[in-house]
Amino acid sequence: MMLRTQQLPLLCFFLFAIFSSGSISAQQVPYHIDNEVVYDFIDELANKGVINLNSSIKPYNRMQIALFLAQAEKSTELSTRQKQELSFYLKDFNKELHSNKDFKKRFDVFYYSDSTFKFSANVILGGRAYLNSNGFEQHRWNGAQFFASMGSNLALYGSLRDNYESTALANPQYLTQHRGAVYKKTNNKDYSEARGGIVYSWRTGSIGLVKDHFTWGNNYNGANIFAGNTPSFAHIKLNLKPVKWLEFNYLHGWLASEVVDSSASYNLHNDTRRVFANKYIASNLITIQPFKKLYFSFGNSIIYSDGNINAAYLIPFLFYKSVDHTYNGSRNSAGHNTQMFFDLSSRQIKNTHLYTGIFIDEISISNMFSADEHSNFISFKMGARVTDVLPNLSVIVEYTHTKPFAYTHFIPSLTYESNHYTLGHYLKDNADELYLSARYKPIRGLDIELSYTHFRKGEDHQKTLEETGAIENLWGDGRTGYAFMQNVRYSKSAVKLKAQYQIINDAYVYTELETYTLDGTDTQLYTPAPYFNDDMMLVLGLNFGF
Repeated sequence: MMLRTQQLPLLCFFLFAIFSSGSISAQQVPYHIDNEVVYDFIDELANKGVINLNSSIKPYNRMQIALFLAQAEKSTELSTRQKQELSFYLKDFNKELHSNKDFKKRFDVFYYSDSTFKFSANVILGGRAYLNSNGFEQHRWNGAQFFASMGSNLALYGSLRDNYESTALANPQYLTQHRGAVYKKTNNKDYSEARGGIVYSWRTGSIGLVKDHFTWGNNYNGANIFAGNTPSFAHIKLNLKPVKWLEFNYLHGWLASEVVDSSASYNLHNDTRRVFANKYIASNLITIQPFKKLYFSFGNSIIYSDGNINAAYLIPFLFYKSVDHTYNGSRNSAGHNTQMFFDLSSRQIKNTHLYTGIFIDEISISNMFSADEHSNFISFKMGARVTDVLPNLSVIVEYTHTKPFAYTHFIPSLTYESNHYTLGHYLKDNADELYLSARYKPIRGLDIELSYTHFRKGEDHQKTLEETGAIENLWGDGRTGYAFMQNVRYSKSAVKLKAQYQIINDAYVYTELETYTLDGTDTQLYTPAPYFNDDMMLVLGLNFGF
């Protein structure tokens, strides 16, 4: 029997499931990154020293969160409010710790559990209203979600959400953290998002085939490795933790290039059947814990296209730039797009999280300090969060700096994107950002945050090279010596006050009041329409389910 190249990933997945350790282990359902308040509570516990946390990769899985909460139950360090939060969240995550219903459980539309099978299903409902002098805009959504486990090793989950926006709030050009959307072409207002997967786990690891969002890199206002703002895409993910001080993560994903393959497209019924170029990503991250509460992570990735899946990129632990050289020599026109990254996270000072991350698209050591010849295509982030500066008050300081060309590529099918939305930091190339935040939680469920954000965006040099037809510069040699932020094309300063209250598990009401100033020649290009020609936005929202 002949095996097609496209079948290799599924074969690898099932071989892992069959031959991996048979040790009984809890099933691992990913907990979506949009439920930010739960992630923030886990972060609080880590800052206080209650739990030991590798926060470089999200989502966490439900069992992982449940064990964190169970560990926190034994702590004497929690405030009254945190104890109440803990009891509140255990109404949900005790599902992972108990096979029966002998605990105070949250509301679910449907829930079943016995010693071998568990199933939970809920509706998804929500909406946001945007109001300022431009008028009224809305974003509303509805759908359903479920998760299930069979035995102690196999987990399944799914989510389907239909969205409607009265005006498009997502666009690859906009510099916002509104997650990317693929609008239906009929009206550019409707879109849907289907997520889900199957995960097999054992005592020291897990492997899954999922379509979902994820982030890599410590941050509180947008990661600069994988930010999670693209529409979800399918990927195989592998997690291994053979010892306490070592963790390994890998993924191989199917990206959406939206680049037409003219040789494969064809005429049909007075129209053209458009076929997009294949586009894939392989990435790994190794995390070492040399000392308690100190994590150092390093890894690399490759985006490759214009062909079938390359089996070499299914090997999780390789250095992919070297693999690319093996197959394509040193020619830029034949090779693919590789990256390296590093992340450092320390919670060794009680109540304090210090972190930094570096994303490297290209760097030449010999020319690093040459103003005319350098190719320092990097992004770096540094920040700190201090918990309980005053009781229930935390503060955050974070700075992000991204050089020209860090997230671009001169071959359209190799860009660091999916559906044309960047995989990296939401401000993309040639930009920087200062983010300050004070977050106060006076009682269980109430979260009040006052933040200040100032960012600048310089010229998009890649776009300029393409528009001017400077072909000789697009093939690499001419993209050297570009200075950071020679002129500011867009800037935004914003003060935002946000308050939200969690009524029951996963059910929120919230409001945001943002005042802002926009400036620069590219303001209209980068700003969603409801925010343009105004300096204030009021947002009202409610949500159930993620």
